[in-house]
Amino acid sequence: MMQTESHAPGAGLPGMDEKTQRETRYSRQIMLPEFGESGQAKLSESSALIVGVGGLGSTLATLLCAAGIGRLVLADGDRVSLSNLQRQILYRTDQIGLYKSACAEETLRRLNPEVVIESHCRFMDETNACKIAEGCQIVLDGCDNPQARYLMNDLCVGFGIPYVYGSISGFQGQVSVFNRTKGSATYRCLFPQPESQGKTGAIPEETEGNPNAGIRRLPGLPGGVLGPLPSLIASIQANECLKILSGCGPCLDNELFLFDMQTLQARHIGLQPSESGREASLKSFSRFCPRSFSKDPARQTS
Repeated sequence: MMQTESHAPGAGLPGMDEKTQRETRYSRQIMLPEFGESGQAKLSESSALIVGVGGLGSTLATLLCAAGIGRLVLADGDRVSLSNLQRQILYRTDQIGLYKSACAEETLRRLNPEVVIESHCRFMDETNACKIAEGCQIVLDGCDNPQARYLMNDLCVGFGIPYVYGSISGFQGQVSVFNRTKGSATYRCLFPQPESQGKTGAIPEETEGNPNAGIRRLPGLPGGVLGPLPSLIASIQANECLKILSGCGPCLDNELFLFDMQTLQARHIGLQPSESGREASLKSFSRFCPRSFSKDPARQTS
């Protein structure tokens, strides 16, 4: 793990005191009455975890760092490859072969030295998820592994924090906010079980006992994707994260947003929470997360 404390805010900006720098850096969002100085203050005291720093995660990390989040945790054990550069905007050709998390940390520190960046050059799994997510108020999905989404969901339900889901394939993208409150849908309410191994294409979900039956999940890799799609979907995810942390507006709670880059059509689908989905999430969480890491889900608003 690489961990870097924030640089002095005044570094490289002679003639500007710390207060003036902050006011100037974030002036365009502070001037929004819905956001304001209070929203910026809340954001600067917040911590977020991004799981996967690829197509979605590289844009997520850039936008949240630029916005002035207090602490940003990155988890990804992958290395930069040539095929990544078509859509993963944080990386450059001379970084091929290096760990994505380490490269992202270096670039993000240069973008905004006020933000504390903590990078983990390993994949998040059941053995390290609770430690990596410790102290975070929200988790953002930047991965391309459907199995990892169950881990993120279960972690967030157990910790009592929101999970900002994002998924892309081809020209299609999906975004939602799971576990925003105790009454919110979880990822397991939408997709109760992992897809069967070996299947490709959009997978119909089982219908028995699933109030959200008929909604199809996007396939994971390998598969093609148009370069702008990850940045577009990640921008929506970042927008949801900023609204949640600053309190400046409603989010995609109990809603699934779907977008087609080919036709530019967008739609919203309402999601129904299910007690079985939440119970399954908590059961899974209790299996891999020690009690010492557990946070009380009751601290969520109802």
